[in-house]
Amino acid sequence: MTFTEILSSDFLMSVVIRALIVGALISVCSSLLGVSLVMKRYSMIGDGLSHVGYFALALGALVGVGSEISQALAIPVVIAAAVLILKLDESRKISGDAACAIVATGSVAVGTIVFSISGTATSDICSSLFGSSSVVTVTNRDAVLSIVLAAVVIVWFLLFFKQIFSTAFDEQFAAASGIKTSAFRMLLAVLTAVTIVVGMKMMGAIMISALIVFPAMSAMRLAKSFKGVVIFAALSSILCFVVGFAAACRFSLQTGAAVVCAELALFIVSCTFEKLRAAVRTKRTFEKTA
Repeated sequence: MTFTEILSSDFLMSVVIRALIVGALISVCSSLLGVSLVMKRYSMIGDGLSHVGYFALALGALVGVGSEISQALAIPVVIAAAVLILKLDESRKISGDAACAIVATGSVAVGTIVFSISGTATSDICSSLFGSSSVVTVTNRDAVLSIVLAAVVIVWFLLFFKQIFSTAFDEQFAAASGIKTSAFRMLLAVLTAVTIVVGMKMMGAIMISALIVFPAMSAMRLAKSFKGVVIFAALSSILCFVVGFAAACRFSLQTGAAVVCAELALFIVSCTFEKLRAAVRTKRTFEKTA
C-alpha cells in the first residue's frame, strides 16, 4: 500500500483514518496505564497479559469463531488472568514478576499447541504474535471499543489523579491515608487487560506490551513531575504511533514492529538527553564550588 493509492481511494482513506484513531487511542490508554504500572514495578504484567491474549485467540481459532468473537472471548480470559496475577502477588507466595512469567510462558506454550490442533497455526500464530499487516482488519467495532476504553481511562485519571499518584508512588502510605489501594490495583489490572486485547489486533501479542513500557520510561527521563510524566507519555505515544504507522504504510511493514521501533528510538533519545542534562548539572555544580 503506497501513499498514492491511499490518497486516491476514499475507501482506503476511511480505513486508514479509522486505524489511526484506534491506534492513537490505544496508545494513549497504554501510556497512561503504563505510568502507574512502571512506577509500581508491575510493567511485566502487560507482557504477561498480552501472552494470555494470544492463548485466548488460540481458543477462538480452535472453536472456529471469527476474529470479533475471538476478541470478545479474549477480554474475560485476560481479565481473569490479571486478577490471578494480582492474587498470586498479594499472597506473597509468588512474586509479581514470577507470576507474570509463569502466566506468560504457560499461555504461549498452550496457545501454540491449541493453534496447531486447530489447523491454522502458520497464519494465525504470525498475525496473533506480531499483529495484522493490513489495516483493513481494524473494524468499526474496534473503533467503538477504543473510544469507550479511552474515555474510561482518561476520565479515571482526571477524577482520581491524586489517588492514582499516591497509590503508584507509595501504596502503603496511600492505604494509610484511607485510599482503597486494592480496588485501584484491580481496576488498573482490568483496564490494562482490556487495552491489551483491543490493541492486539493491530500491534500483536508480543508488541502491545511495548506501548505500556516505552512511553512511561521515556517520560520519566524527561519530565520532572508525575503530571509531566503522564502528559509526556500520552503525547509521545501518539507521536510514535503516527510515525510508526506512516512508516508501515509507506514501506509495507508490520504496524506493530514499526511503532515499537519509533518508541525505541524515542527512548534512546530520552536516555541520551538525560545523560547530557546530568553532565551539564554536574559541570555547573563543579563550577559553583570551584
